[in-house]
Amino acid sequence: MKTYQVVGIGNAIVDVIAQCDDSFLDHMGIEKGIMQLIERERAETLYAAMGERTQAPGGSVGNTIAGLGNLGLRAAFIGRVRDDALGRFYEAALHGEGTDFPNPPVKGDLPTSRSMIFVTPDGERSMNTYLGISAEVSTGDVPLEVVENCWILFLEGYLFDKDYGKAAFLKATQGCHRGGGRAGIALSDPFCVDRHRDSFRRLVKDEMDYVIGNRHEWESLYQTDLDSALKQAASECGLVVCTRSGESVIVLRGEERVEVPVNRTVPVDATGAGDQFAAGFLYGYATGQDLETAGRMGCIAAAEVISHFGARPESDIKALFRAQGLI
Repeated sequence: MKTYQVVGIGNAIVDVIAQCDDSFLDHMGIEKGIMQLIERERAETLYAAMGERTQAPGGSVGNTIAGLGNLGLRAAFIGRVRDDALGRFYEAALHGEGTDFPNPPVKGDLPTSRSMIFVTPDGERSMNTYLGISAEVSTGDVPLEVVENCWILFLEGYLFDKDYGKAAFLKATQGCHRGGGRAGIALSDPFCVDRHRDSFRRLVKDEMDYVIGNRHEWESLYQTDLDSALKQAASECGLVVCTRSGESVIVLRGEERVEVPVNRTVPVDATGAGDQFAAGFLYGYATGQDLETAGRMGCIAAAEVISHFGARPESDIKALFRAQGLI
């Protein structure tokens, strides 16, 4: 038996969440509804300006892996945190949720990464992320005994911003494939795709067994309309998943095409919707469900997380699956 059913690699970020109104965003020069990378000084300014705030372990793939741990899978998350208060908080929080964190906090000049997330009354989240030490993930942070002993590997596209992040991905993917596992990636962000289009396209075609992205990311990757982009992706990659923000989810595997309807709801906080969709979908994928069932699981997990503040599930997602007759 494999040690892990799913292993993720990504930015280990502490989410710091506060509610605000649009005028606060304007006053602080925060662009609404997107993720912006910021420098250390700006991070300290925004942190000081936050009102009542909550703190939670985050990072896109980190959230997904925590969701899978919540669903009872054997899961691990590979990331990099500093041996400081936030880094120790991150490690303890993952272990408390039943997810392994193989890399202990390290010494270093850069602090543990944090994302200041401002949530407006319409549920939109404006993320201001200081990457800090998490962006320094390299091959030395990828334990072969972990990646060679997992069935599914899930990579975070954001880490492609540095060459040693790319090298870490290659080492992990090769290790996963050596062990007979399947590797996939989250495209992460249209701007991330813009920065690394050629590398991402090679990765999708040559290394990945599955890819998860939203419509804007797929259109950016192939620089064409969505249908053409997905058709090309499906010809190059075994499994292609596209979310469309309130519209049906499209899943393609070879000639098989499934559209999974989404129940439109007004989000309390959209933070983590894509991350928890990935958790639900990968749960179905890891447990051998058909594509429609896996897609429905993803939609249920996403709907749960947008019904409350924060990017991690608060309900028993598996119970929600049972209630829908999925397990």
